[in-house]
Amino acid sequence: MIRVHLTMKFTNEPLKRMDVAIVPDTDPEHPIHMASNREGIAEFPKLSPLSGKIMVEGAMRYQGYIEDDVHIELWSLVSTSSVIEEGAPDGGAGGSTAYNNMQTRTLQVNNREVLTDSEGYLVNLGDWSEGFVRAQAAAEGLSLNNAHWEVIRFLRSFYEKHNRQASVRDVIKNFKPLWDCERACNTYLHDIFPRGGPQKQGNRLAGLMRTKGEH
Repeated sequence: MIRVHLTMKFTNEPLKRMDVAIVPDTDPEHPIHMASNREGIAEFPKLSPLSGKIMVEGAMRYQGYIEDDVHIELWSLVSTSSVIEEGAPDGGAGGSTAYNNMQTRTLQVNNREVLTDSEGYLVNLGDWSEGFVRAQAAAEGLSLNNAHWEVIRFLRSFYEKHNRQASVRDVIKNFKPLWDCERACNTYLHDIFPRGGPQKQGNRLAGLMRTKGEH
């Protein structure tokens, strides 16, 4: 069971009768809706832990791995979410990675064309979106699951905090407490990102630049 607890920040007042939707990364077209009760809790009794988003009254309030009890504090009912759904990792416009004689190609993302280099790295980092992840993964023959989304979001979050790409060691260190020992290892990461592991294929899908020394 997953329980989403809604409270008003500072006052801790429970937010009742609010529409709460969980949107699975693996099936974004079919969100699961529940209303919060008098204690401000929306219960999803049939849901197992998953990677996705939590929407409250149509606004995204949480993004990442969802399990057990998730506590969401709102400044107000109309405040905007701080979770970034698209663009560069820091929420800015990003920048261009173009260089002279770069070979490019276009990728169709949600009815618009996005420019990448010949390997699939974004030319304009601000063009990143979840739609780009799905389109580029499909182009690379990769079927996305919860683990892919967890790693992609970690890579973007790590870059935002440290202004550098995460190493494989950084990824393993982060997921050791969250995954079993068979998955929190280099072999598994390269199994789920077969085209170069998280530092190549993962960074491509996360809308990040090439790692230093990559050709």
